[in-house]
Amino acid sequence: MSRQFSINGRSYTPSSQPVVVVCLDGSPDKYLDSAIRRGLMPRLQSMIDRGYRGQARAALPSFTNTNNMSIVTGVPPSVHGISGNFFRDSETGEEVMMNSPRYLRAETIFAAASRAGCRVATVTSKDKLREMFAAGVVGISFSAERANEAQRDTHGIDTVEALVGAPTPDVYSAEASLFVLRAGVALLEHDLADFVYLSTTDYIQHKHGSEDPIALEFYAAIDTELGRLVDVGAIVGVTSDHGMNAKHNDAGEPNIIPLESILAAQFGNDVRVILPITDPYVVHHGALGSFALVHARDAQQVEEMFPHVAAIEGVTEVYRRAEAAEKLELPADRIGDLVVLSGRDWTIGRRLESHDLTHVADGLRSHGGREEEVVPFIISEPLNPQYAESARGDVRNFDIFDFTVNGPLK
Repeated sequence: MSRQFSINGRSYTPSSQPVVVVCLDGSPDKYLDSAIRRGLMPRLQSMIDRGYRGQARAALPSFTNTNNMSIVTGVPPSVHGISGNFFRDSETGEEVMMNSPRYLRAETIFAAASRAGCRVATVTSKDKLREMFAAGVVGISFSAERANEAQRDTHGIDTVEALVGAPTPDVYSAEASLFVLRAGVALLEHDLADFVYLSTTDYIQHKHGSEDPIALEFYAAIDTELGRLVDVGAIVGVTSDHGMNAKHNDAGEPNIIPLESILAAQFGNDVRVILPITDPYVVHHGALGSFALVHARDAQQVEEMFPHVAAIEGVTEVYRRAEAAEKLELPADRIGDLVVLSGRDWTIGRRLESHDLTHVADGLRSHGGREEEVVPFIISEPLNPQYAESARGDVRNFDIFDFTVNGPLK
């Protein structure tokens, strides 16, 4: 029986081999290159030698929710509706997390795959994504963060710790990501799934640069699990949701643009700045990233603020709502009157007192802007001529399921 299915303008024809797509959260090429150069990722190097390695553009803002949902729908945020981790609801005026399926405007690849007879499993480090991954899916879905809470009627599986052979990890650890990859291996080894998505967390990358021994040890451990996925017979696609850069000065002090404070001083306290990086995991980044939304009182205030924002040190791009929606492929009703991006070394905050900087006192590493847009794009099998040619064009990280399912040379 054919398992072919179509969703969001694309058709997918899975082969008899299991398909596994891995999102290595916060993993720009420099992390992979640093580990490969030291001989720490021989299995990944073998995948690259046999298959394909290139680069892709992530969706903007280069944040977790936006890009994971782009990857699992195959379309940009303008279509699936998830404009960040956090936004201001235009209908209610509330500032809320975008971690519920009710915010999704496009069905996931998983929902269509499960209807077509694929045995779908999604595993994520942070529980915030699980519900959206599981929307409309008959299959398995759980997080490393709450692995011990998985129940068959709600998650499609129980006794996850026994399956993986490890306890539920601390979300602020390397183990949170490794648990996800090991779970993927276990699901395939026990023949519980054949269409799998594994999404890790970027705690290590937020805390350690690509040359740091802790990061190198982490990527060596990742390599082992990628090799195990290949060994169990899977076609593996690897990409990332965003890059990562240091956002501090030479003294290790965070470079922060306190945008709401700056604008309030000149335009009044009714100006609101929303930071879409905001999520419950503040130890990672203190809610500081390189992308912000500004909500103004009226159209006149927008025009008054525009040149003022553009002139702030560290700001690299400013767009009015309609222009941002078009150029950055964002849903117009879920962004601000102004959309602001900062440079490689800078983050944007609200007011300094709004951020807990205790966890980034020794240096801030974060993402969200243009400088974290380019990510790896790796397929474990050689590409057929059509996809080899497509790879020469503007590849997006949310093309990864298309390339992993349809792209390998038969």
